[in-house]
Amino acid sequence: MCQVFISADPQLYAHRARSVRLHGVATSIRLENMFWQVLDEIATRDGYTVPQLCTRLYDELTAEARAVDNFTSFLRVCCTRYLALQLSGEIPQDARIPIRSLTPGLQASPPPPRMRALPH
Repeated sequence: MCQVFISADPQLYAHRARSVRLHGVATSIRLENMFWQVLDEIATRDGYTVPQLCTRLYDELTAEARAVDNFTSFLRVCCTRYLALQLSGEIPQDARIPIRSLTPGLQASPPPPRMRALPH
């Protein structure tokens, strides 16, 4: 089993920090390259840059009156959820279909059982 995971390109799990402005405030986000790639794919689908996508996600999260204790972890979960929803067919593989056109149906869908947070 481990060979499936350890054979990953080390560049995918190498991390890098990027400076992103959230409403004029510069913040540094440090993610593994694979997450930056997924964020870029998500952003491109909807005509955003990665910083614009980050701002949009931050705004939508705070609009739901949720605290933003660890935005970087939230972004990792967004990426993982995006990939899981593609595998389940809830997000089409066709990157020409914007995610924003799918949002109403996705908001009603609970995350797949394996993606739910474990109790402390």
